[in-house]
Amino acid sequence: LPLALSAQAQYRNDTIPKESPKDTAKVVLTLNDALQIALSENVAVKVADKEIQRTEYAKKGTYASLFPQINASGSYQRTIKKQMMYMDSDSGSGGGSSMFSSLLPYFTRINELSENAGMEPVKTESGESSSSSGGFAVGRWNTYNYGVSASLPIVNAQLWESLKISGQSVDLAVEKARSSRLDMVTQVKQAYYAVLLAKEAFKVYKDVYENAVENFSQTEKRYNAQKASELEYTRAKSTVAAAVPNVYNAESSVILALWQLKAVMGVELERNIDVSGTLEDFSKEMFRDINEHSEPSLEYNTTMRQLEIQAEQLATTVRMQKAAYLPTLSANFAYSMIAMTNDFKFSEYQWSPYSYVGVSLSIPIFSGGKRHNDVRQAKVQAAQLDLQRVETERQLKISIRQYLNTMETNMNSFNSATEAVALAQKAYDIAAKSYKVGKSTITELNDAQLTLTQASLSQSQAVYNFVVAKSNLEKTLGYDFIDDKGNVDLENM
Repeated sequence: LPLALSAQAQYRNDTIPKESPKDTAKVVLTLNDALQIALSENVAVKVADKEIQRTEYAKKGTYASLFPQINASGSYQRTIKKQMMYMDSDSGSGGGSSMFSSLLPYFTRINELSENAGMEPVKTESGESSSSSGGFAVGRWNTYNYGVSASLPIVNAQLWESLKISGQSVDLAVEKARSSRLDMVTQVKQAYYAVLLAKEAFKVYKDVYENAVENFSQTEKRYNAQKASELEYTRAKSTVAAAVPNVYNAESSVILALWQLKAVMGVELERNIDVSGTLEDFSKEMFRDINEHSEPSLEYNTTMRQLEIQAEQLATTVRMQKAAYLPTLSANFAYSMIAMTNDFKFSEYQWSPYSYVGVSLSIPIFSGGKRHNDVRQAKVQAAQLDLQRVETERQLKISIRQYLNTMETNMNSFNSATEAVALAQKAYDIAAKSYKVGKSTITELNDAQLTLTQASLSQSQAVYNFVVAKSNLEKTLGYDFIDDKGNVDLENM
């Protein structure tokens, strides 16, 4: 008895949870509570929502191409070496000199006016050449230019198709966000079920330990009264010692399962939470769950919906590549002001305006086969995606059959295990009463306890396997986050 009491005291002391100062109040969560917390805290869900925002901004950026593109510009140029202008005639080598000589009075008058106005005179140079015999510098040292320009696409088939692709990219991002939510829901459900399974196992092993302690107490009394052999006493004592590690391992499994649940929920590991309910609560709806999914459909499967959107994108891409053969028409407008001076007297600058409005027509003629190969490339990608879709659909149908078969198998296993638990419990009660009156041995009692333990664990394991397969089936069918019209609703779970 001292051994049993010391082992029991050690177990109870070691299993008292060490509460941190931050989390002294335990929060008991239902499965729906855990899912709601995960939807607001899970990192994968937040990342998927950010991806939706990114694609929406990209879509708006693409639609901006339909609006006029207005730009302002300004420039300043400082001439280092002015350009020389030469004038030749067609009358031979002496014609150039004759022409320049005829223009010389005009340049002389221009220089006089320039000097009177305080401006630099026009410089002329003379030289001998077979084709020219003199020249003069043109232009001014400083050139200022500023203005605005605008362009607007009028006819651009490629642009129109790219707008459709941008919208489809948003749809794809929304579907991927739904896929992230489905993955998260499945992970939370399975983590929740794992906690329930660990708690069931802990309860079973705890009962085994308590029964072992009680049996050892009776055996010790009988041994002290010389009504039990030393072998029975030793067997009862070893049974207690062997039960303690199982309890510790089961309790550790509960702690680890809770940590895993916290991780997939996206909450801090220090939070003190627990789950409500038992696996037996889910066993009551096994038959209904199987009949509910007797005729599964892949209509809402997220993988198939993503492939469908990608197929639409590739079809639009093919049309966009073909649209590269079509002409494009755009409207253009520009307004600029220019000033050319030799000084920096800004108040005396004479600004000359220049503006135009017009349309530009671009007709593609030859590109070395680039457009043709782009179309062929897009068609090949569409064919690849179609093959992938067929294979994915086949694999998903196989998975659905496997999940349904697993559910049916474990439902039958649960029914058998339930009957086995009832019989094993009855056998243990009989063995315990017989042992008290000395009509059976400790070995027979331990055998009955072992049978009861195995039957109880098998019962819990069958329910766990059933609900895990059911969660995988629900993820594959993708009924969550879909409204009544079959559209994606990320708030409807």
